[in-house]
Amino acid sequence: MAKAIMKKLLAAAGAMTMMIVPGNASLPAATANSADNAPDSYHDDWLHVNENAEIVDMYGNPVWMTGCNWFGYNVTTQCFDGVWSRNMHEMLNEMADHGFNLMRVPMSTQILLQWKNHDPDPYMVKINEWKNPELTVEGIEGGKPKYSFDIWNQAVEWCRENGIKIMIDIHCATTASNGHQYPLWYDSNYSYDDWLEALNWVADYYKDDDTIIAIDLKNEPHGKNDGQGMAKWDDSKDDNNWKYAAERGANAVLSANPNLLVMVEGIEVYPKFEEGEDWDSQPVDYARYPWSPFYGAWWGGNFRGARKYPVNLGKYQSQLVYSPHDYGPLVWEQDWFKKDFTRETLLDDYWRDSWAYLIEEKISPLLMGEWGGFIDKEHDPTGDNTKWMTILRDYMIEKRIHHTFWCFNENSGDTGGLLTNDFQKWDEDKYALVKPALWQDENGKFISLDHQVPMGKSGNGISLSDYYKGSSGPKVEPTTPTTEPTTTTEAPKTILYGDANCSGDVKMNDAVLIMQAVANPDLYDVGGTAESALTPDGYKNADCYDPGSSLTSKDALSVQKALIGTITLPETE
Repeated sequence: MAKAIMKKLLAAAGAMTMMIVPGNASLPAATANSADNAPDSYHDDWLHVNENAEIVDMYGNPVWMTGCNWFGYNVTTQCFDGVWSRNMHEMLNEMADHGFNLMRVPMSTQILLQWKNHDPDPYMVKINEWKNPELTVEGIEGGKPKYSFDIWNQAVEWCRENGIKIMIDIHCATTASNGHQYPLWYDSNYSYDDWLEALNWVADYYKDDDTIIAIDLKNEPHGKNDGQGMAKWDDSKDDNNWKYAAERGANAVLSANPNLLVMVEGIEVYPKFEEGEDWDSQPVDYARYPWSPFYGAWWGGNFRGARKYPVNLGKYQSQLVYSPHDYGPLVWEQDWFKKDFTRETLLDDYWRDSWAYLIEEKISPLLMGEWGGFIDKEHDPTGDNTKWMTILRDYMIEKRIHHTFWCFNENSGDTGGLLTNDFQKWDEDKYALVKPALWQDENGKFISLDHQVPMGKSGNGISLSDYYKGSSGPKVEPTTPTTEPTTTTEAPKTILYGDANCSGDVKMNDAVLIMQAVANPDLYDVGGTAESALTPDGYKNADCYDPGSSLTSKDALSVQKALIGTITLPETE
């Protein structure tokens, strides 16, 4: 596709995507694009989940989010760890040049509300002012550090320049190095409502910047009814029901920005229910009941409840992604490691029933929010940790599981990180293990999640548009039809305006299909070669803005406006 045409399509889609801000919020003049303007680089990269449980861009092209975690904003450094010894910009450049297209950033409810309320930093921001003059008030070596929120927004800008997208992770309620030890999404300092307020604020603040592309609602809900609090998963509205809390948290996010991906993690345990039992009937006297009444899992890794009680986001369902965590035997010698384990034994003993069924049965895409660990040759002569990492890596490649490696930091006590030597050098052995699971084309070029910005500064990265229009792509190619398209001879069907895919209801997938048909008619318009192309009836349904006119991005916008309740379909001029 010619560059000029691609720019026009990006601009049209960018304008359509940004306009679905709910409520009466006014839009900056710079975002009011038309097909003749330059593309709006702040609104063209939002992602959605399609009917095949794939995460896709605005044209329906599948993407693969392959990133890493960098913590620090969840603890009292109030900045990325390691900036105490190195330049932040330099490290972000290196992350991009090494091919990580998504950065998961642990934060706390406390720091988000601090920023929302413009409260002063309660702790000294820990940076090396001599090596980070850009992060000082004076802008000189040795100057006073900027406010933590200003430093964060500088990091967002540098990520944008590098093609790195960001997922904010609510790691804990109170800022603390051990904050993740608390089992629930609230504690004695910050309430359930505080958590919802923080989620809503951060989603709203960045609703016009698709650098922030996803939010992980809460890191590792856990607990096993031992008096410390327990996250459960059922159909109740109890305060500790994570399924219900996730639905509320997602609504807080998506009511502010309906384009964000929302990550919902699992819990720790799920009861072995028997007839007439519920969560409260499980025995907790382990001296009397030495057998476990629960199916166990890593914190955040148990999705057994999602089979019977799936998370329901209603009109926002296309933004839901389940996000398990998984670790190896050097973190804890789980029962499934106490044998000569293989992929098959891991699936049979733990993975499949805990989380893998979601991707194998195409119920939902998965993003492995945390995985990683030490390379055994330095820590364990048996090699089981490296063996586990390799098995999981290869499974994620095969199943196209999105992931964020734990972690970029070297100062994670039970896993280590990608950097070593006080953040000065890369652990080349560990990076070599991770690298095959980073999104690359057949020429080894790292692929950005940004349609316009290539991955990194080294020249070994490409943009998403480059991938899908260049010689190294596309992976969704037009093919020559084997037969001429035919029209139905059945009696005309009742028009359900907005239902482009003829599923019987109107969802975000319909808006995505309309944009696909507008952007790539050879594939997705009536007679197109894609399996999901519009049918003649689907075209009539899709023509929901000024029915009888040609199909345009305005029809997709009308669908989205109907989904957030601002209009009813059809929409007329």
